[in-house]
Amino acid sequence: MKVCPYIEASFQILGKKWNGQIIHYLSLCNRETAHFSEIKRDLPGITARALSLKLSELSDAELVKKVVETGPPVVISYHLTEKGSALAESLKPLQQWAQKNMDVDV
Repeated sequence: MKVCPYIEASFQILGKKWNGQIIHYLSLCNRETAHFSEIKRDLPGITARALSLKLSELSDAELVKKVVETGPPVVISYHLTEKGSALAESLKPLQQWAQKNMDVDV
């Protein structure tokens, strides 16, 4: 029996540190949009370098889009693409399972 290639591809993204948390975080934000500093502030433990690399990685996977608004000052925000929103939605059953079956300090 082989592992489903779609499951394998999904875990190539979600299995990397921070990716799932960034996707989930953006899904909770107003209009699924946040600024770099907000993400950094609200994901304790992630370094600026790691966040930058992860956002680039998720952008390359077409899950997150970087939006640059010109004008004084330049404003950069990140939001989920349609594909990213669909992935975030698919994480909800996993979250429900974890709430029922895992001991987590909240």
